[in-house]
Formats: sequence, C-alpha cells, structure tokens
Amino acid sequence: MVVLKTAAEIAIMRQSGRIVATVLAEMRERVKPGVTTLELDELAEQIIRQHGATPSFKGKEHSDPGAQRFPASICASINEEIVHGIPSASRRLKEGDIIAIDVGAYYNGYHGDSAITLPVGRVTQEAMDLMRVTQECLVAAIAVARNGNRAGDIGAAIQQTAEPQGFSVVREYTSHGVGHELHEGFSLLNYGTVGHGMVLRPGLTIAIEPMINAGKYGTKVKKDKWTVVTIDGKLSAHFEHTIAITEGDAEILTKLD
Repeated sequence: MVVLKTAAEIAIMRQSGRIVATVLAEMRERVKPGVTTLELDELAEQIIRQHGATPSFKGKEHSDPGAQRFPASICASINEEIVHGIPSASRRLKEGDIIAIDVGAYYNGYHGDSAITLPVGRVTQEAMDLMRVTQECLVAAIAVARNGNRAGDIGAAIQQTAEPQGFSVVREYTSHGVGHELHEGFSLLNYGTVGHGMVLRPGLTIAIEPMINAGKYGTKVKKDKWTVVTIDGKLSAHFEHTIAITEGDAEILTKLD
C-alpha cells in the first residue's frame, strides 16, 4: 500500500532525517585506519539517542525466522560487502578500505534512512571512481523524482548513469517507501525503463539507495544471513537519501541544512 504523507508528517520526517544526517556527518570525521566498526556503531547509537530517537535497524527482524535480529544501529559494509554488514569489535578499518555506512533513526513515529560510502585513508582510483559514480547515480535519481514521473524513471536514471561508466547495478536489493515503517508500502528497482511503473505523487516519501558494483551485479549472503556481498569479490558502494515528492523538485529529508 502506497502511503502519501501530509505536510505535518513530512515535517516530522525532516527531523528524523536531520538526526540521520548528523550521525553521518560524524562518521565522516571518525572513519580512519584503526577504528573498529563497533566503535562507529556505538557512537552512532549515542548520537541517535541523544536526539530523542531510537535506531531504526537495531532489533530488526530478518525474513528468515531462524536468523538473529539485526544487532546494531548501523550497517557497516566494507569493500565487497554491499549492504547489511554487522559492526564488530574485530573489524578494524585498514588503509585502502572503503566502508558503506547506512543509518536509520526513528523519531516521533517516523523513520529517516540514509547511507554514504567513505574511503579509509588513501584508496585506489577504481574505488574513488566507484564512489563518485554511485553518488552521481543518487543525484540523477533524485533529479527525476518528480510529480507525474514514474518509478521506472528513477531506476533508469541510476542504470543510465552507472553502466556507461563500466559499473553494474545491484538487482536483488532495492530502494523503498519509508515513513511509519522503515520499508513502507513498496520497493523501487534501481534499474528500469523510463515511463514505466508507479506514478510519483506529492506526499510520497522514498528512500532512494543505489548500490553499485565494480564487477558483476550478482550477490550472495554470508553465513551470518545478513551481510550481502558481491558474487565476484569486487568492490561495492552505496549512497542513500530519504526524499519527499513535492509539486516541484524532490525534497531531500536526510540533510543537515
């Protein structure tokens, strides 16, 4: 079910989005060689709770009833890990890594959801290009997320940005509706055809999150049942914003200003 938000609801989502943006701004400062992903997770949870919110991801149920609930406040996915990496005291960042940090905050009944990928010290040119292109995919997707356009326009914008530059778009994991629920109402493919799919209308709130691989687009899941990795061991990057469809340009809700 597609849920359209009122202006008052979007105002609350703006607040939850700012909390997420605050966390990610701090992550930019803290990511460096020698830091553990658990240290990043503990800091993120502290910031979220200091703002009167709760972590969206912590305790989230897995689709497999035999799997543990997600144990952390952030997803910390390193190098070939695409999404859902579990923070750990034993995962210490190394020079040359890239790390995707995904954060969700639940505030006054609504979620904000955003992600960035950061270099750890000096990284390869391929890693820099991958992060740049993935961010370009997000920018291109937001640019076409307008009243009267269609879901396929968003997917097509991502695909048409990534593939000509030699990168691939993850198929199995998607962008999604967001609001009262972290994944609310619908999934939105990060590839597609212009003019196809659901019509975008004001009040629609979407977490747009391109996941782009340096190699093939195939994925597999590690034994922890959460961490998704590239099928060929190549690098992956992930950027995400929660946006609201308006009568004009989409509003980015997960930003500080």
